[in-house]
Amino acid sequence: MTHTTLLDSNLKLRNTTWADVHAVADLIYTVCEADGDVTVAVTPESLEHAWSEEGYNPETDAFVVETDDGRIVGYEEISNEKAFAHFNADGYVHPEFKGRGIGTALLTRAEKRIRELMTKSEPDLRVYVHASTDGKDTTGREMFKNMGYDVARHFWRMEITLDSAPAFSLPDGIEFRPFNKDDHARLVWEADNEAFGEHWGSHDTTFKEWSFRKLERPEFDPSLWLVAWDDGQIAGFSQNRFRMGIGWVGTLGVRKPWRHKGLGLALLQASFADFYQRGMKTIGLGVDASNATGATRLYERAGMHIVSEFVTYEKELRPGRSLEKE
Repeated sequence: MTHTTLLDSNLKLRNTTWADVHAVADLIYTVCEADGDVTVAVTPESLEHAWSEEGYNPETDAFVVETDDGRIVGYEEISNEKAFAHFNADGYVHPEFKGRGIGTALLTRAEKRIRELMTKSEPDLRVYVHASTDGKDTTGREMFKNMGYDVARHFWRMEITLDSAPAFSLPDGIEFRPFNKDDHARLVWEADNEAFGEHWGSHDTTFKEWSFRKLERPEFDPSLWLVAWDDGQIAGFSQNRFRMGIGWVGTLGVRKPWRHKGLGLALLQASFADFYQRGMKTIGLGVDASNATGATRLYERAGMHIVSEFVTYEKELRPGRSLEKE
């Protein structure tokens, strides 16, 4: 049985092509709009950039479903997050086409591709896939349950709308210095890996991977990054950018020796103030609802509120040694 037999006869599942980038970005926006949060959508430029990451090929690792008149109504991509053992699947189905087997067909095809790729992993490693959906997407949640996925985590998208620039105070001995890509990039990368090493599902990235995802993205603006220094050491950072019409605190981290001193709150409030001075009053971020470092409480204390919840599912494809214990 082929995977396309799960679909109506007027729908076709095929591999993605580079020519699909605008149609796929439009689909993602439409799905996010229906879910009530377009800030988590992507621009065609951002999607094209993501597709061009080394080791990724949308023509083998992404799939679309189209109607007989060529309209793309479903999309699924898979990524090798670590060692061909931790994979991520990300899928979208047009709201007008839900309940027609598109999501199931796409995820089934994605799992087939993952099983092909997992042969490259070390044979004793545990292999698993993560996939997420909006918490309000009852159809998607039922699909994951039916396909053997278990709820693993909840994530929140939080937001604040400012009516003034907040004041902030850095801990004694800490100062902000302008981010210089040539001089500071490797130091921030090392601090990033260290600060998030204990977070659920995280893996150290190489400098090349980190640079591609942070410094080479189309919306990167070094003047938005805040880096807190204690003499010659990075104590914390907030890697900010504009995203889909709002300010975005992309990655905020504090290294362990400088935690519980108010630096996280200062970084957050300084980010708010900077966005406000640039004319942007709405700022958002994403956070693990079970964050072990207390980030959710920090964000709430700063006046942020939850606007969206996303559910991350996990499916084990092969038992074995855990990547997280390495």
